[in-house]
Amino acid sequence: MPASWVSPAFFVSPSLPSAENLLRWYHVHRRILPWRAGPGSLPDPYHVWLSEIMLQQTVVATVIPYFHRFIERFPTISDLAVAADDEILGLWAGLGYYARARNLIRCARAVAEAGGFPVTLDGLRALPGIGPYTAAAIGAIAFDIPVVPVDGNVERVTARMFAIEEALPAAKDAIAVAAARLGAQAAAQSRPGDFAQALFDLGATVCTPRSPSCMVCPWRDGCAAHARGLSADLPRKAKRAARPVRRGTVFVMQDRSGMIGLRRRPPRGLLGGMLEVPGTDWEATAPPPVPPCAAHWLDAGTIVHVFTHFELRLTVKVGRVAALPGGIVAAPPDTPLPTVMRKALEAGLAVLDERSPK
Repeated sequence: MPASWVSPAFFVSPSLPSAENLLRWYHVHRRILPWRAGPGSLPDPYHVWLSEIMLQQTVVATVIPYFHRFIERFPTISDLAVAADDEILGLWAGLGYYARARNLIRCARAVAEAGGFPVTLDGLRALPGIGPYTAAAIGAIAFDIPVVPVDGNVERVTARMFAIEEALPAAKDAIAVAAARLGAQAAAQSRPGDFAQALFDLGATVCTPRSPSCMVCPWRDGCAAHARGLSADLPRKAKRAARPVRRGTVFVMQDRSGMIGLRRRPPRGLLGGMLEVPGTDWEATAPPPVPPCAAHWLDAGTIVHVFTHFELRLTVKVGRVAALPGGIVAAPPDTPLPTVMRKALEAGLAVLDERSPK
């Protein structure tokens, strides 16, 4: 459905939910998050930007320790801009979606070179790794631009407020129109940063995906889904196709000094620039596993890791080697690695540990 047309049934709300009521609720119930400015304090655009990049496809609880580590190591965006790529990628390891980390590096350097963040949505969107939602979130929170950023929480709240029954993703345009209507109220326009974060918090703590707490919701009386008994059913989602499965083999190598063998992935593509356990390509049918060197290879089982668009199943082989082969980086076992590679390494090392003399 195009954003310029909305069915009359779309606005079946007993009354437009009051932005002023939501902001009063937010004043009392706001979440304390390390990147948020306290009441009466100005937000730090660096903190807002860093948190929004980290929060893409990642939940708050996972992001918090990463955010603390980054701010401790890189107190300003200028500190981040001059850091080595490997150090940044190492700190990011385990957070996933590694294209974000590569764009984070490019964006930090562009902002540092420009002397600060742009203060318009167009300027923000021109930066690496910043799309329409992220630009709106940074613009509203850091620079008080009167726009409503629509993330998953805001989609859910808005779909319920206006009883939008069309399934996602087809309903996205209608939800965006409705969210803009909420944000057009005078109270929201005067405090766009607080209004955006209030919407985030309402979706995260009250208007939750399952069993929403309608009885304590500040917008209950203006919620069309609540009036019709549909709150827990919305937003509807189209059935997803099953994820395809890819397969491969990795070889966990450990030399006599206890170092493990790793290699660097190409700079572009999935897990670009990250260290990995050497292995085969990932294909629908597992490629023939060709060991990187001679060793007594043991079977360490199969690990499974789910990416956004496919499921990966890796057979893990492990062996002790006299010397690591050429082209392989010697690294300690606690080297930061992407989650899938950490799983593979730990599976292999567990087998070696079982075989070691006690």
